[in-house]
Amino acid sequence: MIKPGAIWKELLKNFSRKPATVLYPKERLNLPPNFRGRPMYDASKCIGCMLCVKDCPAQAIQIEKVAEKSYQCTFYLGRCIFCGQCADSCNKGAITMSQVYELAAFTQPSMTDTVKPV
Repeated sequence: MIKPGAIWKELLKNFSRKPATVLYPKERLNLPPNFRGRPMYDASKCIGCMLCVKDCPAQAIQIEKVAEKSYQCTFYLGRCIFCGQCADSCNKGAITMSQVYELAAFTQPSMTDTVKPV
């Protein structure tokens, strides 16, 4: 059973603290430098090794060969758990984790990000 004195002590202690919440979306969040947001794909760096596809625990990446040494990447953001394993396994730096975290969508096609080579 909780002692009544402990509740009052905790209440008075929290009166002097600032609120734990932020006024999002009016105030933007300060993200840490190693924040894992939306995965970004650079087709010019991709060699088609498929390590990112094999290492993705959510099976959220699909790589297709378009032409000789040219690959198209599709991210299924609805499946992605933003673990960063794809970026870690890419030895050429073709996949990086961005600072983009606003990914809400109303339709399924907008949760699929296909990057075609230029």
